[in-house]
Amino acid sequence: MSFAIAIDGPAAAGKGTISKAVAAHFGFAHLDTGLLYRAVGAKVLAGVDPLEAAETLTAEDLEEPGLRTADVAQAASRVAVIGEVRAALVDFQRAFARRAGGAVLDGRDIGTVICPDAEAKLFVTASAEVRAQRRFAELEARGDDTSFETVLADVKERDARDAGRAEAPMVAAEDAVRIDTSELSIEAAVAAAIAAVEEARA
Repeated sequence: MSFAIAIDGPAAAGKGTISKAVAAHFGFAHLDTGLLYRAVGAKVLAGVDPLEAAETLTAEDLEEPGLRTADVAQAASRVAVIGEVRAALVDFQRAFARRAGGAVLDGRDIGTVICPDAEAKLFVTASAEVRAQRRFAELEARGDDTSFETVLADVKERDARDAGRAEAPMVAAEDAVRIDTSELSIEAAVAAAIAAVEEARA
């Protein structure tokens, strides 16, 4: 039996951490759909045509090191506005969502476009400043030479592009449970997500 959990939200809101924890709690498979776009973005940075990159994407491409860099994140956001690229990746995501044993997918348009019929939908968000601080701390820990102001500008630019694109803009599904992690601990945010899914399962 399939049970799909759609978890959407902007960058660095905590949806990846929450999605992995929810998947582990329920024993479901997990797909970070942003990784698909990062993998396509990385191929584009290497000189591959965006549509060709999307159509030839393999599971191995998602294991490539370096998909978490700021350059790849920006490239991912740019290729994500291309309608043909999104269409090429939709079938992959929908098939994953309906696999036996349950699935958790996190991204920007899971509850609205990829799985509008998902059994549970969450929208995880936080203020731009809080998200930029989290991302800045991550980058600093990795030794990246950047400033908080630069990261905040990147976060706001990406939000605007993700929410403003014509194809599948980032928006909360009407029936999604909203979780604002600005002032929540990871444990509290995960607990809120699990509670929302339990309610949907009941």
